[in-house]
Amino acid sequence: MDHLVTFSITVFTGFFAIMNPISNLPIFLSLVGNADKETKLRISKRAVLIAFIIVAIFVILGKTIFELFGITIPAFKITGGILIFYVGFDMLQSKKSSIKNLKNTHIDENIAISPLAIPILAGPGTIVTAMNFVSDANYLKIGLVILIFALMCLLTFITFRLSDYIVRKIGHNVISVVGKIMGLIIAIIGTSMIIEGIKISFNL
Repeated sequence: MDHLVTFSITVFTGFFAIMNPISNLPIFLSLVGNADKETKLRISKRAVLIAFIIVAIFVILGKTIFELFGITIPAFKITGGILIFYVGFDMLQSKKSSIKNLKNTHIDENIAISPLAIPILAGPGTIVTAMNFVSDANYLKIGLVILIFALMCLLTFITFRLSDYIVRKIGHNVISVVGKIMGLIIAIIGTSMIIEGIKISFNL
């Protein structure tokens, strides 16, 4: 039981760091512009639902994907760790993807699919993190990962819905600091994955 609690906390921390609802607020606001509340609500719902479906598919079919392409767990952990470390390093350097800086004068609700759902919410970092947690997990842990990711999607939806209020209350500077802290956590998670992959490879 204690092992499952520890696993759940680790999964939640990993998803929270990589998705980071707070630091995604300015991105969301820049994309939706001056859209009315109903439009923002529809875009928020669609984005988190699509992100959930994408990640859930990778979580459920993770082992099948591994077998289909002949991917070994150590290789995945090392490669995934490098990718996640790179995401965290970029966040620490305050670099932002050009996709995330798009501004729309005309609100196209398809932004819920791209770039919001993909790659901002369900980007490579999120998918790699999810698949890492289930790479050698049983069905119970796979279910927990899906459940915890669903919780993260719910938190993201709530954050997006309250976006104007949150930014007004805490300010962009605090959001920037939170982003850097999450970047550090992501980089550490990536490093841990690399070390774990090396240990498995050499039976250390």
